[in-house]
Amino acid sequence: MKIRVGFGYDVHAFVADRELWLGGIRIEHSMGLQGHSDADVLIHAICDALLGAANMRDIGYHFPDTAEEYEGIDSKVLLYETMELLRDAGYTLGNIDATIAAEKPKLNPHIPLMKQTLAEVMGVDVEDISIKATTTEKLGFTGRQEGIAAYATVLIQK
Repeated sequence: MKIRVGFGYDVHAFVADRELWLGGIRIEHSMGLQGHSDADVLIHAICDALLGAANMRDIGYHFPDTAEEYEGIDSKVLLYETMELLRDAGYTLGNIDATIAAEKPKLNPHIPLMKQTLAEVMGVDVEDISIKATTTEKLGFTGRQEGIAAYATVLIQK
C-alpha cells in the first residue's frame, strides 16, 4: 500500500450581495465570499489537498477560473470531480483534517452538516472527515472580518 499526504489552503474575501457557502452548505450571514465559483474556501482547500497528495497539480489547473463552465459553479461538483480523478488513478481517501479561520459567522453549529454533506459528495464515511473552526483573535484579514481562510490536510492511499 502506498500512502500519501496532501495540504491545501484557500482564501476568499467577503463581498456584499452574495450567499455564503462553506463545506457545501449555505450559511446565513450578511456577506458572502468573492470568487469565480461559489467561493467555498473549505471545499477548495480540500480539493487542493487531495490533488496535491496525488501529485495532480491544483484546483486551478483542473478547474480554471477563466473557464465559463465553472463560473458560479457549486463547489460540491468540483469536489466530486476531484474524487473521480483520484479514484481513476487508484487512490482512496484515508481521512481529512480541515480548519476554517473566521471571526464571523460562528461555524461550530454548522460543522456536523458540513461533514455529512462532504461525506455524501465524496462517497466516504463521515468519520473520515474532521472539520474545526477557529478565529484569528482579531488579527490579520480574517480577524478584521475581510474574508475567510481554510486549511486542509488529507491522507490518501493506493
